[in-house]
Amino acid sequence: MRVLSDLHPPTRLARGWCFALTVLCGLASGGSEHAIARGPNVIVIFADDLGYGDLGCYGHPTIRTPQLDRMAAEGIRLTQFYSAASVCTPSRAALLTGRLPIRSGMCSDRRRVLFPDSGGGMPASEITFAEALRGLGYATACVGKWHLGHLPPFLPTRNGFDEYFGIPYSNDMDRSKDAPAGKNAFWQPESRYFNVPLMRDDRIIERPANQTTITRRYTEEAIRFIRENREQPFFLYLPHSLPHVPLFRSPEFVGRSPRGIYGDVVEEIDHGVGQILDTLRELKIDQQTIVWFTSDNGPWLTYDSHGGSAGLLREGKGTTWEGGMRVPGIAWWPGTIPAGQTGTQLATTMDIYATSIRLAGGELPTDRTIDGYDVSEMLKAVGPSPRDEVLYYRGTRLMAVRKGPWKAHFITQDAYTGADRPTAHDPPLLFNLDVDPSEKWDVSKQYPDVIERLRAAGETHQAGVETVPSQLEIPLG
Repeated sequence: MRVLSDLHPPTRLARGWCFALTVLCGLASGGSEHAIARGPNVIVIFADDLGYGDLGCYGHPTIRTPQLDRMAAEGIRLTQFYSAASVCTPSRAALLTGRLPIRSGMCSDRRRVLFPDSGGGMPASEITFAEALRGLGYATACVGKWHLGHLPPFLPTRNGFDEYFGIPYSNDMDRSKDAPAGKNAFWQPESRYFNVPLMRDDRIIERPANQTTITRRYTEEAIRFIRENREQPFFLYLPHSLPHVPLFRSPEFVGRSPRGIYGDVVEEIDHGVGQILDTLRELKIDQQTIVWFTSDNGPWLTYDSHGGSAGLLREGKGTTWEGGMRVPGIAWWPGTIPAGQTGTQLATTMDIYATSIRLAGGELPTDRTIDGYDVSEMLKAVGPSPRDEVLYYRGTRLMAVRKGPWKAHFITQDAYTGADRPTAHDPPLLFNLDVDPSEKWDVSKQYPDVIERLRAAGETHQAGVETVPSQLEIPLG
């Protein structure tokens, strides 16, 4: 699939004709109910380092997110929704492949993410979300932070996306020589301190990217793509650069939030979500479109007021405590997802992959392990989530396993403290997350049988994981 799409990338015109022929064939074969075998448009909005407790609908007292609150009220707000990793690169790889990053080599114990001096990226053997949907006649666009390889073979346009607008890695990378040392560059940040390129397709169009307007420009690009492709199915992936530090916002959002600059940034993202949903309503394609909103991992707590909040959850970004990997998750599809739901069942970002491909009428790849599940029945409130397990990886190490309400930590490790060393636990720490989402009360002594079940689940999983060379360890040049 990858080879064909790379050698013969379909033009929008060709793809439109293919879709038209599919419709005509359906009409000829009889029955209007079978005439258009198309699934919904798919939009995935992926915030960067947004914590579980950073939205109004997840309990934040001073960050005002009326658009996301309305989105949740009109759809489903997931309270036990997980990313597959607690840092940027592997979490994005998992979302776009439906697979744990250890299966693709998009994780590492030493270099946890890709950097500007990295020579690796998304392996060509992976079948991305965009490739799968483009093969079903969808127009595809990536708008925002990529962070899956900045060299030409790894860019979005080589991974199933028709077009790309955004930055290739995190907004704090490529720090310039005149930037203040250490964290000082983040307290009063300027775009010139970070020589991050802004790209269109495979070309750099601005360097350093003007980050004060980048959230607004992402929203504008997203709306343009929606308008241009409203007559055909489309997939829009919108991975925001923020609220990852350094924090930037447009002039009209400066000083807007009682929460300070972090709140300003989140409120601008919220405003953009509202503009996108309003566009879908205006074009009368809202009932043809499923929109997901979530985050790549938990909040970067070491940046104090410039970092977010995990709410009642323990710890944040970089860890396999709940605050590192449990994230906000909202799904919206008027007329299909019943409004006003609070979903307490397990789901992950990898399930977006499986669910969307199935909704689009496609089949999941059968030549590889897909870790995502189709959770459409849960979203529609007609059945339970098929997921009863969450695997918590840090790099290549399985740190914890959750089954049902029970979570066992085999290894714990802090993050970004300068003294973060792994601590093995025997017996593992055990928490009932339905009772204790804050992971305060270790109940391992009371439930040795539960520990053995979780230990066996971890061992069974690991026995089926093949060792794949890390893409994050490949040097540039």
